[in-house]
Amino acid sequence: MSFTSELEPVAEPIWDAILAHPMVEELGAGTLDEEPFRYWVRQDYVYLVDYARVFAHGATRAPDLDRMATFADLLQSTVNTEMDLHREYAAEFGISETDLEGTDPSPTTRAYTDFLVRVAATGTFGDLVAALLPCMWGFNETGRRLAERGSPDDERYVAWVEMYSGEEFAELTAWCKELMDDVAADANEVERERYVELFRTSARYEYRFWDAAWRQEEWSV
Repeated sequence: MSFTSELEPVAEPIWDAILAHPMVEELGAGTLDEEPFRYWVRQDYVYLVDYARVFAHGATRAPDLDRMATFADLLQSTVNTEMDLHREYAAEFGISETDLEGTDPSPTTRAYTDFLVRVAATGTFGDLVAALLPCMWGFNETGRRLAERGSPDDERYVAWVEMYSGEEFAELTAWCKELMDDVAADANEVERERYVELFRTSARYEYRFWDAAWRQEEWSV
């Protein structure tokens, strides 16, 4: 059995909780109010900045040229393509580039990105992959399961579902899962247990990221 198959019992309850969250349910139905989604878009832009940093660490820590090249390509596409698309998508909700750039990270965004960058900077290559995987896997599962329920009534939310349920993102998720399997195949039991805990932590942050947007979380003081 592959390592990612072993991760499924860890992942499934979290993916189910994400799908059951009112923000995700309403997004899938197309009835979600704009304000929590505008919050999500702005926080996701902040997240992408540090997500790109994780790819940069992946390129430096990659054990071979092929993986180095893939992480370098992901860094380039995130900074020069995905963030441009994010700006265009944000504009459909009336969020300007200035608004995006001026977004302060929420407590959850700060905690999640600090966790990812710390693992990428101080952990092993396998640690980095384990912490990175839930973002791709979780979004693909969310998009795919929402797509199975039918298209949202709001075309802007249709675009979100189509992006994360689409073939391109599914291929990226499959690549990351295969990479996790390859890395884990050469790991000892202690390392594999650490990968599970890193994966679990990131997956939990994926849930909290949705919940923070629903609550439009702010710092208490």
